[in-house]
Amino acid sequence: MKSKINRILAGLCGAAMVMTTSCVGDLDLDPNDPHYINGANLTVDDYQGVLNKCYGGMAYSGQGGPNGNCDISGLDGGTSQYTRALFMMNEFTTDEAIWIHPDVGVIDLVTNTWGKDNGNVFGTYSRLYSHIAVCNDFIRMAKENSDPAVRKMVLEARALRAMSYYWVIDIFGMGSYTLDTDPMFSSPEQKDRAFLYEWLDGELTDIETQFEEEFLGEPVNYGRIGLDGIQALHARLCLNAGVYTNGAVTDGYAKCAELCSKVIARHEGKGGFQNSGLANDYLYLFCADNHEYMPGGGNDAENEILWGIPYDANFTQAYGGTQFLIAAATANNSDGWYMSSSDYGINNPWKCMHASRQFSEKFSSEDIRWSKWCKEANGFSISNDKMGDFDKGYAVIKFTNVDKNSTPRAETWVDTDLPLIRLADVYLMYAECNIMAGAGNAADALKYVNYVRGRAGVDSWTAIDMTSDNILNERCRELYWELTRRSDLVRFNKFASNYNWMWKGNVRDGQAFASYMTVMPIPTNIIAAQPSFKQNPGY
Repeated sequence: MKSKINRILAGLCGAAMVMTTSCVGDLDLDPNDPHYINGANLTVDDYQGVLNKCYGGMAYSGQGGPNGNCDISGLDGGTSQYTRALFMMNEFTTDEAIWIHPDVGVIDLVTNTWGKDNGNVFGTYSRLYSHIAVCNDFIRMAKENSDPAVRKMVLEARALRAMSYYWVIDIFGMGSYTLDTDPMFSSPEQKDRAFLYEWLDGELTDIETQFEEEFLGEPVNYGRIGLDGIQALHARLCLNAGVYTNGAVTDGYAKCAELCSKVIARHEGKGGFQNSGLANDYLYLFCADNHEYMPGGGNDAENEILWGIPYDANFTQAYGGTQFLIAAATANNSDGWYMSSSDYGINNPWKCMHASRQFSEKFSSEDIRWSKWCKEANGFSISNDKMGDFDKGYAVIKFTNVDKNSTPRAETWVDTDLPLIRLADVYLMYAECNIMAGAGNAADALKYVNYVRGRAGVDSWTAIDMTSDNILNERCRELYWELTRRSDLVRFNKFASNYNWMWKGNVRDGQAFASYMTVMPIPTNIIAAQPSFKQNPGY
């Protein structure tokens, strides 16, 4: 099953008749590939081949493979890959990951000194709008087709587009507003954060309604999106409503709790850890066999990965995704410390990313969720006195290319799928909504947190433990390196100030930075190409 979906993705170059796009220097999204046809004579299989480009745009850098041309020109294919670009924005800028090399543009993210000319900020903006453009092309081509299979594909493409718009709202605030209803190559219009939030809230509601009316109960094919993933994305949007609308929307927590309840109702009582629907083993969610926990992966009782990206060592290769997360976190032994990348199933370690001291201090010794890390016993120190030394900071091992039988694959490329949203996140979102706004049911919120903590092997909470600081730290422990940390810290007002970590603000022990940096700048290249576009205040 896994090989099948990835053969489809890998064979996309022959199947993709939708244009690929470039965001470099403009927002007209001129195609790198000039081949484009309309959908008048396409079969259902043809539509599926084109839809795969919408999915594949999140998995790899381009149709040329890891060493070929990427979909956005002028940028390194590895760092511009969709989830790696998001990782740089959402993890490098926080306490969860320190990139130890002073790479141009990256060091500015790690030390919170970025500006409007940062190349990785530009790459992320471009990658998101490249993906939006591809999804728009598919929707434009397929939306008039009445075949139920194609109608479902259109909903999936709209959901994929929604994910990219979510990241635009979260990372940049303002952004270009381009839909399938716009003429191709028309000049884009910039919209503010509140407008984009309201539009996306309505768009996701409409997608969910159509899914429920037409496709509820249909099995989700491996590697594709179902109602669970869409509603979980919607819940995450509503969780941040106060931030995204500057307080104008006041029912975000209530809507988030309601959406979480819908997802939970389809999982709780069906099996898994304490009959919660969570995987029985946390570590299995991040190993080479984790496709089993994806929709359509075969383990319906523990179907925790609600939305994920398939990877396969033979058919889906990229210098982003889980390849990046495993390779960057591993090394081979050196003087004074021991670590072997082959223990984690990879033979080409990068030795360039580890944890901050403040991140490491959030775990207790019995917590399963950091049990694979390399710490003092391996010769690593918890402190980051020298940013450039790999062993000055714990080595974070969350994702591995090791199967459930503890057998390392020891390959150049990895088989581990990348979770984007998990059921555990849904349980924690519900709990946060109750803690912060009294939304939902307090007894359920406590039960849901304890599902997550119980699986991790740590003590259960009581009602007195349900505090804002505790739920923020629990999200860190459970969801680290899953692209949630920056928005979590912003939501709790602990990103720019009120909480320091090592090298924050380019100071060893950390310091506050300007509050306007809770959103990234609109890249200089974009504003140069679209003079009517405004810059985020402060930049």
